[in-house]
Amino acid sequence: MVTVTGRTAPRAASAGDLLQILRDGVPRTKAEIAALTGLSRSTVATRIDALLARGLVEPAGEAVSSGGRPPSRIAFAAASRLVIGIDLGATHGVVAIADLAGGILAESSAAIRITDGPESVLDWACTEALALLHQVSRDVADVLGVGVGLPGPVEHSTGLPVNPPIMPGWDRFDVPAFIRSRIPVTVLVDNDVNILALGEHAVSWPDSDELIFVKVSTGVGAGIIMGGEIQRGARGSAGDLGHLRLPISDGTDAPDLEDIAGGPAIAARLGGATSSDVVESVRAGDPEAFDAVRQAGRDVGEVLSGVVNLLNPSVIVIGGSIARAGEHLIAGVREVVYRRSIPLATQDLAIVTSRGGESAGALGAAIMVIGAALAPEAIDEIPAR
Repeated sequence: MVTVTGRTAPRAASAGDLLQILRDGVPRTKAEIAALTGLSRSTVATRIDALLARGLVEPAGEAVSSGGRPPSRIAFAAASRLVIGIDLGATHGVVAIADLAGGILAESSAAIRITDGPESVLDWACTEALALLHQVSRDVADVLGVGVGLPGPVEHSTGLPVNPPIMPGWDRFDVPAFIRSRIPVTVLVDNDVNILALGEHAVSWPDSDELIFVKVSTGVGAGIIMGGEIQRGARGSAGDLGHLRLPISDGTDAPDLEDIAGGPAIAARLGGATSSDVVESVRAGDPEAFDAVRQAGRDVGEVLSGVVNLLNPSVIVIGGSIARAGEHLIAGVREVVYRRSIPLATQDLAIVTSRGGESAGALGAAIMVIGAALAPEAIDEIPAR
């Protein structure tokens, strides 16, 4: 094992392993790759040829010669193929086209209603994706896969939503099959909080391998990244903070977190109905709204303090529509977590507001696909160009 730009490079047992070294974007000669991997130059040349045939690497100029003909460099060809990221929320959808380095080439967004049902919503997403491909002068043959985030529980191994509470008509709907009927490539599906965690990690915290993304919106959920990898649990339900119950000492039934800290619950206390009503009240300077959102932050913090003790993240990112109401939510979270979690767990803990913006979810969906499509064992499945 050797270190490559701060990361440990594997001994390249296959062309796919060798690609992992080049994905850092640093051009290298075949001799440099041979020195990094311990492989012979002839073996490196064979594997480079296999990657060149698939369009995954490309010539990148010449290195300085130490005598004789200058050796040529090889680099990761991030623009050679594309992935599609789709982030579907309860009322908003984003579709993006990204290259293999996660760079967004084109995107679009629109107000949607997830309650319109899977055929209507997914037809919109596929139509947008095909239009964006045309916009960047590419076609489906260039696409390695589609990633989708849904606002409800998803069985990641099958891509099927399972009893999603705010998605009538979606239960066990075959999302991958529907999309493949329009865009015939690999389709991966996850819940929206997991893809937001992936996007936030990539955009804002690439060096923080222990990160928890908490979305406070219509519901409350978390995406958990440990060791740099998203953690889904045995069936994909890891991170369901909304159905954890708050500790209550007076003997009454404890409420689910979502029932007191979700957007509709806060709105109801203020005489409104939705998360948007809460945000509007805060932005209008309503002191009652300030207090309600801060208390919701404290309630989220009560649950997160146990999570911090259990998992010891280095970063907690707070996002979702309620987080966009200002500092009141995150102030409440910090107030409780820093007080109730053990000092060692909070010594270097950052609790921050999401920086990923509207594109974070779609980018996270794209990153999910890139990780699967470019895994060492998957490279042989990519056809030659």
